[in-house]
Amino acid sequence: MIKDLLIAGLLALEGYIATHVLTCLIPAFLLAGAMVTFINREAILNYLGEKASKIKSFSLASISSFFLAACSCTVIPVASGLYYSGAGIGVAFIILWVAPAANILALIYTGSILGSKMVISRIVAALLMAFVVGVIMSFIFRKERKEVAHPQEWKEKKNRKNIIALRDLIFLFLILVSLLLPNYLVRSGNYLYKILVWAISSLVMVIYAIKVIPKERIKDWLRETWWFVRIIFPLLLIGVFIIGIIGKILHEEWIQNWLGGNGIVASFLATMIGAISYFATMTEAPFVDTLMKLGMGKGPALALLLTGPGLSLPNWLAIARVFGVKKALVYVPIIVILGTLVGWFFGNFIF
Repeated sequence: MIKDLLIAGLLALEGYIATHVLTCLIPAFLLAGAMVTFINREAILNYLGEKASKIKSFSLASISSFFLAACSCTVIPVASGLYYSGAGIGVAFIILWVAPAANILALIYTGSILGSKMVISRIVAALLMAFVVGVIMSFIFRKERKEVAHPQEWKEKKNRKNIIALRDLIFLFLILVSLLLPNYLVRSGNYLYKILVWAISSLVMVIYAIKVIPKERIKDWLRETWWFVRIIFPLLLIGVFIIGIIGKILHEEWIQNWLGGNGIVASFLATMIGAISYFATMTEAPFVDTLMKLGMGKGPALALLLTGPGLSLPNWLAIARVFGVKKALVYVPIIVILGTLVGWFFGNFIF
């Protein structure tokens, strides 16, 4: 029995490393390091900092997150990079939630499988949850100074009025392309095609960096990137291994029997399954479709569509490491409670 569980964990780890590290995590870490290195922190504070208008900053974070195709693990370096560049805690956690829970790629795929009504419900629910999360996190941690969490002192950028220099903006865009293009262009088929797209886009990014970015700035960027890799990546691997074991223990019959209808218990169980399990972006839609055909209610289905890609055990561990245990202990229960209520409400009054 123990041997089978260990094998299940190792197989989950093997699949994760084979299909996510190269084309998802590496560009995400590079993007996080670039945001900390090249974005003008003072400008970030003006637009997305704690003192900025919550309506404007939360709206900007939510809307921009729709265009970031990221899973619950990939989004952590991106959100933390923005956070350590000066963004408010509410903004950072909105991005942590919306990008995996309701990105445009996942929405399009969900619509093709589950229909437009489920997509609209997913968008509305994700936005409502995002604003609640943003408000609660901003209120509870309003007195914290995020600067102390990062080991390296920030470089002064007072001589720059813009949020980022054009040269650096192009560089960030090229990194973002290397993160998004493999997922947007290659949605099915051999994974080698994704690697090929990633390799070409990354090569363009590297050539641009060598030609345009000063060597000292490249060193700063790689140093910041390594900081994110060092504190996040090991926990992601541990979390994926544990998820493989949990998946081996759970029986499909148990899931089918307890997720029927639109009761609060069914929504809670769907939320918890999603919150613990790891779903790469877009994989949640066919999984939910299968369970719905087996009798799962639409409310629990929506809850699972949101929390499946939006949370995961590796996500919990990495958030606790990057943002602090207290923030993880607040954020995860908030999502579980909101996911349960959203599933129950939409299941009984909308669908």
